Amino acid sequence: QSVDLQRDALIAAGVDARHIHSDKASGARDDRPGLKTCLAWLKEGDTLVVWKLDRLGRSLSHLLDIIGDFRERGIAFRSLTEHMDTATAQGELLFSMFGALAQYERALTRERVMAGLAAARRRGRRGGRPPAIHAEKIAAITVALEGGASKAAICRNFGVPRSTLIDTLARIGWTSPGRT
Repeated sequence: QSVDLQRDALIAAGVDARHIHSDKASGARDDRPGLKTCLAWLKEGDTLVVWKLDRLGRSLSHLLDIIGDFRERGIAFRSLTEHMDTATAQGELLFSMFGALAQYERALTRERVMAGLAAARRRGRRGGRPPAIHAEKIAAITVALEGGASKAAICRNFGVPRSTLIDTLARIGWTSPGRT
């Protein structure tokens, strides 16, 4: 992907070409070295200029975190395509509205997820990962353990990994007969 269009727009907006940072990675990723370098380089009184909002981050919550950090550090933000500038009252208002919309969207998503889970429970469905060892096999394993079989022998005979056996026994609350 070529960044020439973006680079030209930034230079036309007055950004010094020596101060342009870019990444060859998805904007959805947080671990972009160019972004990290740019954010670390900014200081109070600076303005970060981007060609488009999604060049800074694809997630609204991530964008809001970055802009919140800028506010605390005294750094302004400007997006050329969206004509947004947090140094102006209109830009600050617009970004505050984005924050409110993001919070509202998170709340709606949570409500939908909770309603879906409740509906599934009413239909008798349980969420989560299916059990690694079925109830009949667990019963046979506990009988064998109580009969004196070692966990290593259980794992070999029942074809169960040791970590799965230990996790399952802990989940059902089983303790060895010698322990209280």
